[in-house]
Amino acid sequence: MAAAKVEILSAHRCFGGTVSICRHASAAVGGDMRFSVFVPEGKGPFPVLTWLSGLTCTEDNFTVKAGAYGEAAALGLMVIAPDTSPRGESVANDEAYDLGQGAGFYVDATEKPWAPHFKMESYVTRDLREAVLAAFPADEKRQGISGHSMGGHGALTLALKYPEVYRSVSAFAPIVSPTRCPWGEKAFTAYLGSDRKAWAAHDASLLMEGGAARDVFDDILIDQGLADNFLSEQLKPELFEEACEKAGQKLTLRFQEGYDHSYFFIQSFIADHLNFHRERLG
Repeated sequence: MAAAKVEILSAHRCFGGTVSICRHASAAVGGDMRFSVFVPEGKGPFPVLTWLSGLTCTEDNFTVKAGAYGEAAALGLMVIAPDTSPRGESVANDEAYDLGQGAGFYVDATEKPWAPHFKMESYVTRDLREAVLAAFPADEKRQGISGHSMGGHGALTLALKYPEVYRSVSAFAPIVSPTRCPWGEKAFTAYLGSDRKAWAAHDASLLMEGGAARDVFDDILIDQGLADNFLSEQLKPELFEEACEKAGQKLTLRFQEGYDHSYFFIQSFIADHLNFHRERLG
């Protein structure tokens, strides 16, 4: 099936390249989705980094706050940043910030009322990727993925589940084991049901322990701020570190003194992550 046409809502010159805010129809979510794309100057095709944002975010948060495009331009790296969930009056929602619109968790929901639209795993790995490849000079064989918090969870799990798509993976303050933290337990119960066995396919630490993507990634980069209010209760990076040790997977886990969970943290180290991906994408 051909990818839906991408509508460019706005375009802005940036570091010699262009940042575009886009909209397209997604079969996975049954409605329109938005994303931003930075295309560096030149003909391409360019290696691509997909960025997945965290709870409450839209495509705007990374686009405006991360300060990524100067380095991306210098590296000749395309950067994609999708919204975090489907949106609209017909889409199920919840009053809480950590469920519903803005909190898609990058899984395909199986439970009512979420299942008709909350198919973010299929959206990111299929619909978004196909739309970008059809509309922009992206290299299908050179794709990496990164993200923050809930989006860090998404980046790790999708990389481990789709190693044929993503050649590199990194994360900022990721939820590394959503089956063992309040955010994940709440979201997975709602989206996937009460059977915890179904949750394991969306837990990066359990996927790693189970041998997912063995010998695919030469390294995984994670940055975690030590002043992050969510560190001990929600993020628990030690669980992923232990899983990588058991699996024989190299992990570069950097604890950054004084940094919190905000985009000030991301701004401070985004250049390292862009270079990490560029080196692996060639």
